[in-house]
Amino acid sequence: MLFQIFNYISISILLIFSIGILIDVIPMLKDWLGRIHIGRYNDTSLWNRTITNRASKWLIKTPTIKVTDNTRLIFIDMIKRNYKNDAIQYWQEAALLLGLSQYMKHDRDKKLEESVDLFLKSKLDEKGDWKSKPKYVDAAILSYAIMNLNEAYCSKNKQALDYTWKLIKDHIGEDGTVLYRKSMPYTRYVDTIGFICPFLVRYGVKYNKLECIELAVKQIQHYEKYGMLINQVIPCHAYDVNTHVPLGLYGWGRGVAWYAIGLIDAYNELPDEHIYKKQLAESIKKLALSIIEFQCENGGWTWSITRKETRLDSSTTAALGWFLINAAMIEDINKQCLEACKNAISYLMKVTRKDGSIDFSQGDTKDIGVYSQLFNISPFTQGYAVRLINLIRQSEG
Repeated sequence: MLFQIFNYISISILLIFSIGILIDVIPMLKDWLGRIHIGRYNDTSLWNRTITNRASKWLIKTPTIKVTDNTRLIFIDMIKRNYKNDAIQYWQEAALLLGLSQYMKHDRDKKLEESVDLFLKSKLDEKGDWKSKPKYVDAAILSYAIMNLNEAYCSKNKQALDYTWKLIKDHIGEDGTVLYRKSMPYTRYVDTIGFICPFLVRYGVKYNKLECIELAVKQIQHYEKYGMLINQVIPCHAYDVNTHVPLGLYGWGRGVAWYAIGLIDAYNELPDEHIYKKQLAESIKKLALSIIEFQCENGGWTWSITRKETRLDSSTTAALGWFLINAAMIEDINKQCLEACKNAISYLMKVTRKDGSIDFSQGDTKDIGVYSQLFNISPFTQGYAVRLINLIRQSEG
């Protein structure tokens, strides 16, 4: 009897570890197979169709971005509920929706419209409110993506948008700027610029809420004042609101990207005659010239953009490409921005898998100063590449 029990236990343990090994090995095998014939796109039209098709598929079944860098015994992270995080998924999904909405501005695609409707039904109820109320301001970028679809989506889902504004207000700190997390009331993250500022400006303009616009501009102004490298427009990861001491790395690639897309989309959402338009334009020019200086010869940016010897990051490259194609509208920097953007697309094409997945994006950051060393596919990168190439295509004709 004891021998049988021992056998059952042994077999169960062996089975669990066999499943665990499979969970580890299958993603590695998929990556290896997926990278066969990577980077063979030469035609931008074909590349656009392929990456857009991949983004459309991912909108319904968005790949999970891991919380940790573990590649062994992943099932233990799953059991501990330390494998994925809803807050990370918000900005992954938002990027896909932003990219696809850019595509749909000039291309009618019934199947894609059905996918968007299906995605929104998974997030929002019949009253247009969140099915599961977000707890973090990360969700603001998803709200912004919903507003980018069209007027009908805005009206239908206004309860969710109103809740997002309420959530942001609930995160305003003593200095009048928005917290990344309530557990860190005296730390301001660069991520928050990208998460909230475009939404605040669009929501404020649409619903005539001047305080939203003021808050977005204040968030940007404070970061320019306290979170920038002296004599160089390169943001640090975060700063302390009491001491104004910088925290983390200056030039963390995706952090620069968060600042860049927050700045450019906030600028785009402002009416041309708005009092803050010229001020933000000056900020855009300074940032554009700084980041172009750090672009690598192959068109990409590294995960630590001030060090070209570090590993290239597709997520940084896609987002900065979006920033630059929009910054090119400012006449003083038009030529430099267009050239840098063209080079960024060339790099992204070289790291696109045969199935349209853009590879080699840095994984999720673990803490201030603790950066992932995993580089793989990312819905965020996919969405911004789609957004970028479709804006270029539409502007050309």
